[in-house]
Amino acid sequence: MTGPSSHAHAVEAPMGLLAELTHRCPLRCPYCSNPVELQRAGEEMDTATWKRLLGEAAALGVLQVHFSGGEPTARKDLPELVRHAASLGLYTNLITSGVLLDGPSLALLADAGLDHVQLSFQDVEVESAERIGGMPGAQARKLALARLVTDAGLPLTLNFVVHRQNLDRLPRMIALGLELSAARIEVAHVQYYGWSLMNRDALLPSRQQLERATAEVDAARLRLKGRMVIDYVPPDYYAARPKACMGGWARRFMNISPGGLALPCHAAETLPGFDWPSVATGSLAAAWYDSEAFNRYRGTAWMPEPCQGCERKEIDWGGCRCQAFALTGDAGRTDPACALSPDHGIMLAAIEARGEAPPDFIYRQYGPPPGIKQSAAKAPVGEAWPAEP
Repeated sequence: MTGPSSHAHAVEAPMGLLAELTHRCPLRCPYCSNPVELQRAGEEMDTATWKRLLGEAAALGVLQVHFSGGEPTARKDLPELVRHAASLGLYTNLITSGVLLDGPSLALLADAGLDHVQLSFQDVEVESAERIGGMPGAQARKLALARLVTDAGLPLTLNFVVHRQNLDRLPRMIALGLELSAARIEVAHVQYYGWSLMNRDALLPSRQQLERATAEVDAARLRLKGRMVIDYVPPDYYAARPKACMGGWARRFMNISPGGLALPCHAAETLPGFDWPSVATGSLAAAWYDSEAFNRYRGTAWMPEPCQGCERKEIDWGGCRCQAFALTGDAGRTDPACALSPDHGIMLAAIEARGEAPPDFIYRQYGPPPGIKQSAAKAPVGEAWPAEP
């Protein structure tokens, strides 16, 4: 399926829609993928607008909708949105921390037509997990929910975000996936932009940790073939070539922020110089096919050397634009994860500068962390859990 784009290359319809319903979350993870400046509850789109957008997504050709956040279960209208998406034939996935769900609320979502639950864990060790997430009691809630999900007959994916402070427990994470009857686990190394870039020295593993973890995943995949799928997302900082971030800029996925900005990925709002289309007032199709922001890095024509002459340019699509900006100040440069990039030394220097002992975390919070200028529209520092109006 192609749409009305004025650009020479064909534009396929997006396969998935990441619906970030809210930035509210009782956890404070120092690697949170949400922007540093979080949107308040009063800035979120209402139920009717989200339902309109779900209808437009189905008409556009989207197959999957991933309800995310923040913590999407903080939205009281989540069952209604799931029901509407299911009625449109969309595959519905809930990406959740699990700490706000119980048996009755999960039953409401299952009755509404929820297809899948993706549950995040900060660690397998209780003290470490709750220190990383910043919420006492969270681990017990997560474990209880995982069992409720499988008891309800819903497919379960466990998402382990790994880094230097929990990576040595990877074998226990894999074992927990088996214990909880997960169909899939995702072992995802932290990707460094936004909150996680501020915490890079606290999170970046050593090369030895990475090599050991990669070998453990490879062995577990062979051992558990047919029992549990293991997805693995390595960190860019030890790579020789960049990953095809989100399958390439605006090629397969579309992200909608709580306030209605259409983005090619969840971190793109950090990029300056973009007029991101608002789907709170405009259409998904116009944002996807016709907006300058979505077409700026789509395809290969924008690429500088060495990407332009590279045989992999339609494999990795130039890597991550957000990472290129975060490290070089220019989103149009070659991703420094590539060994051919003139900026690859930035990553090598970060590895070299990694200290023996990790520094304290800068936790996710409403309002700016130290050294970040506060927007007048944002909440004061320390207001970490604004209520829904």
